Amino acid sequence: MTTVRIFQPSKTTMQSGRGNTKRWLLQFESSSARFHDPLMGWIGSSDTRQQLRMGFETREQAVAFAERYGLQYSVQEPQARQMRPKNYAENFRI
Repeated sequence: MTTVRIFQPSKTTMQSGRGNTKRWLLQFESSSARFHDPLMGWIGSSDTRQQLRMGFETREQAVAFAERYGLQYSVQEPQARQMRPKNYAENFRI
């Protein structure tokens, strides 16, 4: 049976905002082992579905898609963002 993972991506280290983190992604898990190409040194696989990422507006839409096509899925809930208040004066505290 085909397994997929449903999650909300975290922001990359190159972005300061959270613009691309509101959508839910459905990503196929690898079903075959990866192998090393001795000529080029690349890592390859015969499974091309692991390259596919589908975006959805809500978690429920992603789950409904997986259930409609009979995909076994696991949902990773996003971690709560923790904002620590900062004070400029703390930079000079001894």
